Amino acid sequence: MRLSDDFDDRNSGIPLLYMMVGVLLFVVTVIGAVVMANRKPSGSGQKNPVVEETVQAGGEDGEEMADGADPYISGSTLTSDDLDFWHMYDETESPEEEEKKKKEQEEEEEKDPSTDGRHTKLVAEDGTEEWVSINPYLTKNTYDFSGLVYQYPIMKYYEDSERVSRVGISVSADDGDINFGKLKKAGVEFVMIRMGSRGYGSGNLMADDMFYENMNKAEEAGLDIGVTFYSQAITEEEALEEAYRVIEGLQGFSIVYPVAFHMEYVKNDTARVQGLSKDTKTEIARTFLDAVEQAGYKVMLYGNKEWLLRRVDLSKLISYDIWFSQEEDTPDYPYKFTMWEYTKSAKLAGIDEPAKLSICMIDYASK
Repeated sequence: MRLSDDFDDRNSGIPLLYMMVGVLLFVVTVIGAVVMANRKPSGSGQKNPVVEETVQAGGEDGEEMADGADPYISGSTLTSDDLDFWHMYDETESPEEEEKKKKEQEEEEEKDPSTDGRHTKLVAEDGTEEWVSINPYLTKNTYDFSGLVYQYPIMKYYEDSERVSRVGISVSADDGDINFGKLKKAGVEFVMIRMGSRGYGSGNLMADDMFYENMNKAEEAGLDIGVTFYSQAITEEEALEEAYRVIEGLQGFSIVYPVAFHMEYVKNDTARVQGLSKDTKTEIARTFLDAVEQAGYKVMLYGNKEWLLRRVDLSKLISYDIWFSQEEDTPDYPYKFTMWEYTKSAKLAGIDEPAKLSICMIDYASK
């Protein structure tokens, strides 16, 4: 017999209801178990060790935290910079260690020749560099080069806003025909004229082809005059021969600037003086200069930095003025000098060839 449709609908919903109730009870049971497992113990006498440690760290003088306070907040005012491990690798030095370190640093700086004040840099013609000791017994260069004024191609030197230098040019037959009047108008005040030379190979004495003409023209232009002699003497006897030739050639002329002794090696060739010792070259220079000076003329020694510091013994030539040659903005010669040749390639009215200009720190005409 078939049941009615109403009977089927009523009885099919009962199992589904039971199932939903059972799932709900299961969920409630699980939640309750989780809550019980995470409850803080109360009245059992057991303490959470982490909380206890935090309380002790945050309490003041071991006092218990106030009721209701968060056990994980210590109340400390420390910052991360105050924690010991940030500074565990810091090095601390005692005053003795600091003083020792400072002394070692000063000694290291003193060993540096570029800063110790006792050396000067020497650059040879081949480009090699070395630091040469400064002789403490030689008179030092005390010029204040902030007083140099360069108005191309003329260099001037001032002290207390007053010009104390004079402008000069050195000439020879190699410079051709010179208009000394134009040189004077261009600012030249004195001229160093080459009288002669000794052949660097042959050893023969030679007069400069333009010497007498240059002397007369410079005198007519009203320029002060000095002379130079290029030496290749290899003995003191040859040095005397050169000196006597100069003294003889100056007869009839009035010069107020010095006679300069010029000796050097020859580029791209071997000079007669190449194999001479420092002492021999020094004695040759002194022999020449003494002989000319005894004849009543002012004298001076010409040379570049390498020649003066390496090729001769300056300690035996201290009584002579120095004509220093260096093509730089400022000279770095450590000792006293009276004349500085600062360029060999200037362009100047009155001379076709590159002009060799010098600045003289004193006025020999009034000396």
